[in-house]
Amino acid sequence: MKALRAMLRLMVGQPSYDAYLVHMAQRHPHATPMSRVEFFRNREQARYGGAGGGKCC
Repeated sequence: MKALRAMLRLMVGQPSYDAYLVHMAQRHPHATPMSRVEFFRNREQARYGGAGGGKCC
């Protein structure tokens, strides 16, 4: 079921929050990661909201 959820999120362009946390721990260990809600809003803004969004690396 977890794999199906992950696949569906990717199909609609919503990356995994768990993958984001791993990325932050590995690449930005001194930064405080966004909450799950902040992450979701940030990804929605990046996808649909125009300027200012996107990948950090």
